[in-house]
Amino acid sequence: MIDHTQFQQRTVAFYTLGCKLNFSETSTIARHLEEEGFTRVDFREGADVYVINTCSVTETAEKKCRYTIHRALRTNPSAFIVVTGCFAQLHPEKIARIEGVDLVLGSNEKLDMSFYRGTLEKRKNAEIHAGNIAKDKSFMPSWSSGDRTRTFLKVQDGCDYFCSYCTIPLARGRSRNASIEATVEQAKQAGKAGAKEIILTGVNIGDFGKPTGETFAGLIKALEKVDEVERFRISSIEPNLLTEEIIQFVAGSSKFMPHFHIPLQSGSDPILKLMRRKYDTSLFRERIETINTYLPDAFIGVDVITGVRGETVEEFEKTRHFLNRLNISQLHVFTYSERPNTQALKIEHSVPHQERKRRSVILHELSEYKLRKFYKRFEGTKAKVLFEERSSDRLMHGYSENYLRVECPFNPELVNSIVDVELKNISPLSGNMTIQLPGSLVQSQVFHANAFR
Repeated sequence: MIDHTQFQQRTVAFYTLGCKLNFSETSTIARHLEEEGFTRVDFREGADVYVINTCSVTETAEKKCRYTIHRALRTNPSAFIVVTGCFAQLHPEKIARIEGVDLVLGSNEKLDMSFYRGTLEKRKNAEIHAGNIAKDKSFMPSWSSGDRTRTFLKVQDGCDYFCSYCTIPLARGRSRNASIEATVEQAKQAGKAGAKEIILTGVNIGDFGKPTGETFAGLIKALEKVDEVERFRISSIEPNLLTEEIIQFVAGSSKFMPHFHIPLQSGSDPILKLMRRKYDTSLFRERIETINTYLPDAFIGVDVITGVRGETVEEFEKTRHFLNRLNISQLHVFTYSERPNTQALKIEHSVPHQERKRRSVILHELSEYKLRKFYKRFEGTKAKVLFEERSSDRLMHGYSENYLRVECPFNPELVNSIVDVELKNISPLSGNMTIQLPGSLVQSQVFHANAFR
């Protein structure tokens, strides 16, 4: 039996860098440590232990990691510093050399509570525990908590694709998941904890089922039957894995929202080939058109990377024209940065950094145009909005079924509630959409919704 008394005076704080998957894992670590007797506090409160969950996607990963470590030590110079996550898996020795770090945990070790049961005192030299993630076949389920309204549920981890620009397979290992039965149980637990909406997340969620002989389509059909949760959303899913069966199911579902997030990365077939992606622009266009057919009001977000090696001006223009013609809602634009140990470094043509930024600005402008156009389509219509907690001293926000973001004066009656509202219009000056609440909830005649993020 664990002696919890040794932790009674221990406080722990967390800082998460990177993706929704990291947030779900941080929440799980926090719940486990609270069960061990730790008290969770805000990062700024001077905790005894700091856990920093890192990312490896951008070139600023190391800089952000160092800054966060120094910030923690400024708050409490004697704090025990734990660094984990993707950057810790890829560069454990580099992190261990940062002054003040006590423990470095790799991707496979981050959820192992045994590392927190020892003596959590400052160490002269950091301990490193980062195993060979490529050989790991275990799957550690997790779901985010802290916001009882919307929860990120980890359904899959790792990736078998090895795209030329990406380090994620090196940091996360091969594709793996729990069974549908076990995943459904996690969703039920999140629902019982108060989550009204669950976002399915992972590294490559469409690949769900490889080790268990199941499929992602089978998973979402099982989750549809979970009574404890009212809404589900599918996070980023590869276009080659987004089948017509999945799209049709969402179209007929009462719980899965009409919302898709699909990585394109480039609208140029030669660049997609250099990236080692598993589709071409023809397949991607067909997927978008299929969604438009079955779910004409769906929100469709698309990832795109600018300035990758090999992307000439002509190839970038192909991407811009391709995206301009697609009936999508928003772009998530990433500026390419070279990552160590990736195959992309072998491509000779390198785009100057200023040119990468210029191309990103162009696509950000295209994204704003498409997002505004999408919002304007729904002026004068009705929507069901799930309202979240207070987001500031005066405001709260929520999301409609198809991811229209609304914001209104705080009203405690709305928290974690799904409410029918009327979408009024978008202000040409502020970019705000106005909504009308049911009479019983109206505290002022018009509430404002923030249409842009």
